Amino acid sequence: MTNVLVVKANNRPDGISTKMYNTFMAEAATVEGLNVTTFDVFEENLAYFGQELFNAFGKLQNGEALTALEQASVDSMNKSRAALDAADVVVFAFPLWNLTIPAALQSFIDYTYSAGYSFKYNEQGQLVSLMTDKKYILLNARGGYYSTPEMAPMEMSVNYMNSVIGGVYGMQKVEEVIIEGHNANPAEAENIIATGLENVKAAAQKLATVTA
Repeated sequence: MTNVLVVKANNRPDGISTKMYNTFMAEAATVEGLNVTTFDVFEENLAYFGQELFNAFGKLQNGEALTALEQASVDSMNKSRAALDAADVVVFAFPLWNLTIPAALQSFIDYTYSAGYSFKYNEQGQLVSLMTDKKYILLNARGGYYSTPEMAPMEMSVNYMNSVIGGVYGMQKVEEVIIEGHNANPAEAENIIATGLENVKAAAQKLATVTA
C-alpha cells in the first residue's frame, strides 16, 4: 500500500487548481494500492510561523504553560509533520497567487522546513536532505503565461516548491502538471483547462507504478 498525501492549497471552489485537486482525487480512487488522504491547509487553519513556536520550545523544556498562540503554533507544527511523516508520495495542488504560493501553504512549508527534520548539515556545513525516501507531484494553475523566457523569472510558486521539496527535502519528483494561460487567452481557456485535467489524470495513474 502506498500512502499518498494530497496537500490542497486553494479554498476557491471554482479555482483551476481546485479542479486539478478534484480531478486527481477522482482518478486516484481508480488506482489500486493507494491510501489517499488530504491535508487542506485552509481548513487546518495553521497558525503563522514565528517567534511563538520558539517561545513554546523553551517553555516546554522548562515545564511552563503555553499561551494560546504558542499552543496553536505547536499544534500546527505537529499536525503538519505527522501528515508528512505518514506519506510515501506527497501531491501539492496549488495556484500561483501574486507570483507566489498561498500563505496557508507557506505555513505548511514553514512548519516542515527545519534542520534536523527535513534536512541537516554535515560536518563540512553542507546541506543533506532527509526525505529522499519520499516522492512528490506538483499540480499548479496560473492564469497567465509564465513559461516564456521573459516571464519565467517572475514565477515563484512552482520554482519555489521544487527548490524546497525536491531540493532541500530531497524528494524525488514523479510528475509536474501546470495549467497556464486560461485567463490570458479566454478563447482557448476551455481547451487549456481540459488538456491540463487530462494530464492530471495521467499523473494520478503514474502512482500505479510508484512503490513505497
